[in-house]
Amino acid sequence: MQKQRTQRLVYAAILAAQAIVIGYFEAFLPSPAAFAPGAKLGLANLMTVVALFSLPPMYSFVIVFLRVFATALMFGTFSTFLYSIMGGLFSLVAMLAIKQLGPKRVSLIGISTVGGFMHNLGQLTVAAMIAQSPAIYNYLPILTLAGVTAGFFIGVIGNYLIVHLSSTQLFRNDAHFHQQYQQWIKP
Repeated sequence: MQKQRTQRLVYAAILAAQAIVIGYFEAFLPSPAAFAPGAKLGLANLMTVVALFSLPPMYSFVIVFLRVFATALMFGTFSTFLYSIMGGLFSLVAMLAIKQLGPKRVSLIGISTVGGFMHNLGQLTVAAMIAQSPAIYNYLPILTLAGVTAGFFIGVIGNYLIVHLSSTQLFRNDAHFHQQYQQWIKP
């Protein structure tokens, strides 16, 4: 049991490190949206989706916090941290809630798509609070399209990664992973 816990902790640390590295490289990419300076594709959220389907939920919260804290520390400001943490938490909580519907009602890709939308909603909520104006939500239709599209592609890639994780030594004896894998993943 202790060995499995240590393996999960190391795996979570690897996912967090990968998310930070992806965030690092993504910081150098030009913004895909001219109307929203600083907007990113959210590629680092891929590691959150992978964690959501390969680890117990608490690890996902830790990965989101570590990723947001480290990337804000390296590249951002306190406001960057606020936007990112709110987006990450809105996204993660929504994905966990939607996941409760079960694999007969929603897929990993659908859950990730909801996560993409909720990430943008969380960030807009921070912006509306800072600006003290609900007019910020006028960006929601455009950001919805961007978030849903990014969430869809992150879900597709996440599904692919989890299918391939199932064959690794790390997960051969992990009952939690196999339960998640058998219920959710469609190779």
